[in-house]
Formats: sequence, structure tokens, C-alpha cells
Amino acid sequence: MTGGLEKESPKQKAKITRLGLWLGGIAFTFFFALLGNILTFIPGFHLIGQMACAIILAVIYRQLFGYPNAIKAGIAFSSKRLLRFSIILYGLKLNIHTVLQEGIGLIIRDAGVIAFAILVTMWLAKVLKADKKLSLLLGVGTGVCGAAAVAAVAPIVKAKDEDTALGVGLIALVGTIFAVGYTLLLPILPIQMTEYALWAGMSLHEIAHVVLATAPGGESALTLGLLAKLGRVFLLVPLCFLLIFLMKRKNRQSEAEAKIEFPWFLVGFIALSVFGSFVLGHSIPVSDSFMQATSTVTTWCLTAAMVGLGLNVNLRDIGQKAIRPLIAMSITSILLAVGVYFIV
Repeated sequence: MTGGLEKESPKQKAKITRLGLWLGGIAFTFFFALLGNILTFIPGFHLIGQMACAIILAVIYRQLFGYPNAIKAGIAFSSKRLLRFSIILYGLKLNIHTVLQEGIGLIIRDAGVIAFAILVTMWLAKVLKADKKLSLLLGVGTGVCGAAAVAAVAPIVKAKDEDTALGVGLIALVGTIFAVGYTLLLPILPIQMTEYALWAGMSLHEIAHVVLATAPGGESALTLGLLAKLGRVFLLVPLCFLLIFLMKRKNRQSEAEAKIEFPWFLVGFIALSVFGSFVLGHSIPVSDSFMQATSTVTTWCLTAAMVGLGLNVNLRDIGQKAIRPLIAMSITSILLAVGVYFIV
């Protein structure tokens, strides 16, 4: 028999410490989300909204103080898990009839966007004599879904870890600039909100960037932009299989394989859109306050997720190796933005 409470073992203490740091990382992203919200009360900043303000603050923090590695796990949870959770919740706001009317056409156009982004980036990389693997990662990230696409394709093309990290950082940097630029152009462009949402969804890099650009247009613009973007995310899977086939053919290795993570949050998004379209408000009545609360939770989770995205941007990493691939990706992004603008 022992008197009093037993002392915690070193393993228990380590586990508690890891949990605390994990929670601290999540709290860190929500703190910057709060700062972004506060910043919108300053004249001028309200034009780009809470999400843009928060991600800009996160980028500035990274350059001044570095990445907070001690709480990295919690930040990664916000930028990945919370983002996907938020996208799933947004399915409640998407009317399935819109999917049935626009879905197939969007998928076809999304496929064209992906092919254009990859082929043009690689052609420019050849002209500029840029690093081929890094340029390929950036082309895929531009065409499909940013960092997630870079991470999925990197092991298939045997990219180095530093190239993968650099590709993610460049995608986050350029995508953020474009997303903020879209929000600034919105009031002056002669374009309908539906067309604007499709333009953003079909041309911007990350899901978070599409959310950032379309949020000022209201919930309808946001959900339609997500629909266009998620079509590109869905095409990541067949693209990865195509790249595996090409790599096997190029290297003549029958064992060249890579694990591909299916974007299950896309299934959740579609499932909730069906549920929201045919069940909520019909079989199950819901109040406006419930929908408003859901919208508020989603907005804050998305803002926290984009803080994590902003913290991945390290301007110091843009060295000699990255300059030419960055130029190729930037030119491709501009051409893509202009081209999609005229086809939506």
C-alpha cells in the first residue's frame, strides 16, 4: 500500500507535455485568428476580411520570429484537419441542385486547368532552365490544390525533402498574394458574383486561398467557389495514378509505387450538401440561429487553418534554386487567372 497519490511516470509527463504543446499550437492559430478579426475594425483592412488579415499577420510573424516548432503539431492540426473539417461543414450550405447542374461541366474545365498549369509550367521551366522536379511540384500545386498536391506528388517523382518543403512554401506565398489580389479586384471587376466564384475556384492554388478570395462575396459565392476547387482536388487522385504510370514507364521499374491519400473530406462535403439539400429544412427542421452558429464555427476554423498556412511561408527560403521555378509558376498563375477569367 502506498500513501497519497502516486507520482507520475516520465512517460506520463511526456505525454501530458505533448498534449499541452498540441493544444498550445491550436490555441496559437486561433489567437492569430482573433487578431485578424480585430484588425478588420481598422479602416481599410475590412476590405479583405478576417481571414486575409490573419494570414498576413502569420506571414509577418514567421519572418520576424521564425516558425514556432515547439507547437508545430497543433499548428499542423489547424492547417490540415481543421481546414478539412471546415470544408465538410460548408457542404451544408451547398445546394445539391447546383452540383447536378454545374458539376460535370466544372470537372471537365478543371481537368483543362490542371493540364494547362502543368504543361505551361514545365515548358517555362525548360525555357528558363529551372530545376525540373521543383517546377513539376509547383505546376501540380498550381493546377490542383496547392500544398496537398505537392505533398502527394513528391514521393511519386522522387523529389527531395527540401524541394517538397520549398514547393509548399512557394505555393503558399504566391497563392496568398493572388487570393488577396482577387479580393481587392472584386469591387472593380465587371463580373457577376457567380462568375467571380467560379474564376477563383478554378484558378487559385489552395482551398484556403479560394475561401479567402470568395468569402467577401457571401456564402453562395464561397460554396460555388469550393465546388469548382474541389473538382480539382478530386482530380488529384487520377493525376497521381497517371504520374505513377509515367514514372514506371520512364524508369522501367515495376515496383515504383507511392501511397496516395484519397481526399475523403470531399466525400464529406458532398454528403453534407446532399443532407442539407434534401433533409435539413424538410424532414428535419432547423432554426436560423443553428445555421448561423454553424457558419460562425466554420469561419473561425477556416481562419485558424489559414494562420497555419501563413506560418509555412518563409521568404528567406526563396534562394537561387527557387527563383527560376518561382518565375515559371508566377507566369503560369497569371496566364491561368487571365485565361479562366474569360471562360467562366
